[in-house]
Amino acid sequence: MDNEFTMTQHSPDSCITDVAGIEVGHFTETRRPTGCTVVITRAGAVAGVDVRGAAPGTRETDLLSPTNLVDKVHAVLLAGGSAWGLDAAAGVMRWLEEQGIGLEVGPGRIPIVPAAVLFDLYLGDTRIRPDAQAGYAACAAASRSKAAQGNVGAGAGAVIGKIFGAERAMKGGIGSASLSVNGITMGALIACNALGDVVDPFTQKIIAGARTPDGRSFLDSRRALLAGEPPKRLVPGTNTTIGIIATDAVLTKAQATRLATVGHDGYARSINPAHTMLDGDALFALGTGASGRSGDMMVLATMAAEVVAIAVARAARAARAVTEGGLHLPAAGDMQ
Repeated sequence: MDNEFTMTQHSPDSCITDVAGIEVGHFTETRRPTGCTVVITRAGAVAGVDVRGAAPGTRETDLLSPTNLVDKVHAVLLAGGSAWGLDAAAGVMRWLEEQGIGLEVGPGRIPIVPAAVLFDLYLGDTRIRPDAQAGYAACAAASRSKAAQGNVGAGAGAVIGKIFGAERAMKGGIGSASLSVNGITMGALIACNALGDVVDPFTQKIIAGARTPDGRSFLDSRRALLAGEPPKRLVPGTNTTIGIIATDAVLTKAQATRLATVGHDGYARSINPAHTMLDGDALFALGTGASGRSGDMMVLATMAAEVVAIAVARAARAARAVTEGGLHLPAAGDMQ
């Protein structure tokens, strides 16, 4: 069993779409690095959320509280464009409505679409950002196929390691992973735009992050801060890692909320520092119930944190260098 688990968690082909009932679609803007990503659950999924960052940009998160009425969502949107990117959720709703997907409310259906955004306005014309048409296009592109990773969708304009200035940062992206234990699959899809460094959760070696002034090596933000080097003053909310956990286990809303909470442990294992005053870190959790199994919450929580940490690392490794408006952001592959 140990050998099977190890092989599964490191499989480069594992993805959130390995979870039954999950589809993923990206829209990537061609005029500047930005975009949005949607996870669709056509049959609906029990959902929870946990927002840990101090500068979040979110939509429809209050309804996910276990004490509130709606028990299932039909899609979750991750988008660039900062607060402007929340407009893309309207396009997701329109596409779902056209497919007959949503909460029945007498004369019609209302698709339930929570969303979270990240700040990617460092690159290019800030007037170009995901809108309703972008959200619609992401849905139209959604499928059960392996989701593209790196500079696509919500990860197109993501930047990692801005803590000592954007000029010393690196390109971020979007990453995905999954693993299975005892017949239950857990997947994660993470758009990493973190203020801090991204580290390998198994070796703790830096994958991407703040660079030394000459740009040739990693500074190591944690050690630099502890040594007394002051971070550069940044505008609050100009960072953020946002993502989605999904499982085919049968969950209650309270359990989904708990998985979203412990999933943040995966952020802490792969991002340092995480959950800062300048990040809007948020994590959604979905349960499709397609396996028909409830699962043990201790095991599910462990899986959630593990798969999030792996997906964050993959987001950094899949990113590719970008030069935009005089700002050059190398990627992880350029630092070897």
